[in-house]
Amino acid sequence: MNAATAEIALRQPVYDRLMDARMGDPVEDILARILSSWVQGIGAMPYGIGLGKQGFEDMLHRHFPNFDKTDLPAAGDCMDADRGDEMADLHKLLMQSRTHATDTQAMMVDILVAGCMGDDHLWRDLGLWSRADLSRLMTENFAPLAARNDRDMKWKKFLYKQLCETEGIYTCRAPSCEVCTDFAVCFGPED
Repeated sequence: MNAATAEIALRQPVYDRLMDARMGDPVEDILARILSSWVQGIGAMPYGIGLGKQGFEDMLHRHFPNFDKTDLPAAGDCMDADRGDEMADLHKLLMQSRTHATDTQAMMVDILVAGCMGDDHLWRDLGLWSRADLSRLMTENFAPLAARNDRDMKWKKFLYKQLCETEGIYTCRAPSCEVCTDFAVCFGPED
């Protein structure tokens, strides 16, 4: 069994219990993947997956009301307050890019911002099971932003590139991404 298969096997029981306790909103599959990873210590999500104590409780009540919370961590790491400006900029970008102005998509903004504070690929930091999960999350919740990623740039790099462009900062060393020496680093599969 390889490492990826072992991680999925570790997450599967919690994921299955979450899916059994769900209300039926399509976002709950993604949330169950994030939560099942977080419970197992996989990914880089802080306590409450970026929602804070009350927001986390509200999310569980709204989306997984019948879930037995005894498996959930009681406390843990919080967000890095030194990165407040960065988090605020990401929050603003994502809030402006929601597919619909729903409470659920606002919640997904907070979760994504928390994931962006990790040091790995965004899908891994969130605890998602594949990059395809993150692409689905982005397309369903942030369609205007996802449509602009028409070159399959890695999501975290893409989000920060959007922030830089908003500020008028263009950091790519070449006038065209196709000839940039970092092309392979920014585009393509995240394994």
